[in-house]
Amino acid sequence: MIKIFVFEYLTGGGIDPDVAGAPSLADLSALIVEGRVMRDALAADLHALPGIAVTVAGSRFESGADAENHVRAQPGEPLTRFVARMAREHDYACIVAPECDGLLLKLHDAVGQARWLGCAKEAIRTASSKSATAAWLATRGMPVTPALEPDVAAPAPGRRWVVKPDDGAGGLDTRVYDDLAAARAEYVARVEAGRTPVLQEWIEGEPLSLSLICRDRLARLVSINRQRIGLSEPASPERRERIVQFDGVDVDRIDRHGPQGRALERLALRVAEALPGLRGFVGIDVVWHPERGPVVIEVNPRPTVAYAELSRRGGRNLAAELLAAHRVPGFDGEAHALRAVGGAS
Repeated sequence: MIKIFVFEYLTGGGIDPDVAGAPSLADLSALIVEGRVMRDALAADLHALPGIAVTVAGSRFESGADAENHVRAQPGEPLTRFVARMAREHDYACIVAPECDGLLLKLHDAVGQARWLGCAKEAIRTASSKSATAAWLATRGMPVTPALEPDVAAPAPGRRWVVKPDDGAGGLDTRVYDDLAAARAEYVARVEAGRTPVLQEWIEGEPLSLSLICRDRLARLVSINRQRIGLSEPASPERRERIVQFDGVDVDRIDRHGPQGRALERLALRVAEALPGLRGFVGIDVVWHPERGPVVIEVNPRPTVAYAELSRRGGRNLAAELLAAHRVPGFDGEAHALRAVGGAS
């Protein structure tokens, strides 16, 4: 029996609202729901596989945390120590956590590479920074939206600008401006507050995400998803800023065998080739520009909410392919559908 520990950051006790300065449960409610559906989908898919025993991290805020296969951190136990302890009690650990503040990297170190069912450390490090990801992919000839230095960025008619955390996730704290001067001011304010923002041109077009299973120099495009992303109206004429609002994904909405799907598959495999160490389920956010075609926005080196939607649809058990990507004994044959990266036509 192979024992696997499943940990999702928010539902596993990553934020305690009783700690001074921490967000409230109400403020985090939407993200907690997303985290829970990802955690439960992964756990259910793993549980459905033969020879797999699953343990799930819960917290005192989770109604199901007293179930037989749920575990909690001990009172006062630091998060990374809890994850490290549970990883040692299992053969493998499947971790869902944001890249913010180096969190995913810290959890990787807590688990250790031998038990880690996720991307390698070098891939997480690069993908954790939007500016580093864009720079790396640009040197390999891929269409990206590069990070801009505020003093160098030049205004242009019809363009908009976005300011967001360089290591952010899920559209959090992301603002769009029609006026470059307002975007510069927001960028400077964040730097002065000790944060690490990135300034980029806002790419107009259709927001999409690509779901992949990656292994070594093999990858498979699982689905092309439409992202439900909108912009709020400016709070006032003076502020001239719009807040990016993420409302989920609709999975497998573009035919992978049509012209657009083939172009997106080629791009997905090129990204997988350019970022050694991508393993298991990986997400790539792109925007399909009406003239430029697909532009890479960011790479998510971890399961995304699309996983849960794909799991709910049924069909192939993606957890089996995730285990195959890590050469877990008994599941290596599931890799037959993967393709050599760079080999799409």
